[in-house]
Amino acid sequence: MDLSAAEIRVLGCLLEKQRTTPDAYPLTLNALRAACNQSTNRDPVVDYDEATIRDAIARLSRRRWARLASGAGSRASKYRHLLDDALTPAPDELAVLCVLMLRGAQTPGELKGRSERLHPFADLAAIHATLQRLIERELVGQLPRRPGQKEERYAHRLSDEDAPQPRVAASVAAPTGAGAAATGIDAGAAGAPPPPPRVAPGRPMPAVPELQRVELPLADRVARLEDEVSQLRAELRALRGR
Repeated sequence: MDLSAAEIRVLGCLLEKQRTTPDAYPLTLNALRAACNQSTNRDPVVDYDEATIRDAIARLSRRRWARLASGAGSRASKYRHLLDDALTPAPDELAVLCVLMLRGAQTPGELKGRSERLHPFADLAAIHATLQRLIERELVGQLPRRPGQKEERYAHRLSDEDAPQPRVAASVAAPTGAGAAATGIDAGAAGAPPPPPRVAPGRPMPAVPELQRVELPLADRVARLEDEVSQLRAELRALRGR
């Protein structure tokens, strides 16, 4: 999934207003902009202009996740989402996705409390069951537990930028001491340059070739930079959430 932040906010607002204010749905461009920029039940709070909303709607229309819903005689253009066909028709799954799109990563307890207006969940077990179905279809991912927090957080996977980062396995340290002797591995060999050649007394030191700088291909350098940026974003979101 590669939706932009504006596309995700537009989808979340269309889905929310369909459930909470059905009489005003589909939404006009002004109503959709007001819903995107409202300061309550939104994280982060944004200030999108009409051009941003129009562009997001156009991209969603090409993806067939939203469409124009007003008739020929309507005085204002109105828009609706098509997530029932594009992602899932299940009301509980749409409710969880909606809250995740509008408020970011959350714990099951937070999801239960914030989705009551969209779909009533009987208990936390029902939330977990819904999350599990969404995880199996790769629409939601589980994030590492925060320090001091009992519950794991979950996030939607509709955007590469917001997708949960994979957990990195701990690096294996090189054996030292007796372990290094037993395995025949030099303790300083891992990642260290080879030692200089030994020279018999009275003989000149052999010439050491000058080290050449290795240039990575452009695609590899870009991929490495994108990985570093993604890691920095994940660390920044973790710091903001403390």
